[in-house]
Amino acid sequence: MVDKVPMTAEGYTTMQEEVRILKQEERPRIIHAIEEARAHGDLSENAEYHAAKEAQGWNETRISEMEDKLSRAEVIDPSTLSGSTVKFGARLVLIDEDTDAEVKYQIVGDFEADVKKGRISISSPIARALIGKKQGDSVEVNTPGGGKSYEIKKVAWS
Repeated sequence: MVDKVPMTAEGYTTMQEEVRILKQEERPRIIHAIEEARAHGDLSENAEYHAAKEAQGWNETRISEMEDKLSRAEVIDPSTLSGSTVKFGARLVLIDEDTDAEVKYQIVGDFEADVKKGRISISSPIARALIGKKQGDSVEVNTPGGGKSYEIKKVAWS
């Protein structure tokens, strides 16, 4: 059975655009760099050639990984979801019980996560601890920086 990759519609579109850039812009640029490096002669000691070949390998691997994720994508539109329990796509307002600071997160797919933008991965320790909980619940989270306690102040879908 093939594992589905949950993502938002925004994440799906972003990933499609990155694949387009890698194929239509980066791939031709790298091919041109390889051709130029070959023109310099001896490939065994040609740093530009080896760097371009390494970039080509990274680019093709990245394209392959992203196309695989896109083919297994399970696009979830959080605005169509409802309920009071935390699940993928939920927008949360949490209170840090140690500092009383309010934090806002949305639970998104792994590659969409960006803590600075308040987007946490579905597989992160905090998201795993929050899944299935409800507004008003307190949650203990074991993070790499130590234990944290949060109270779920709000669960929203838009």
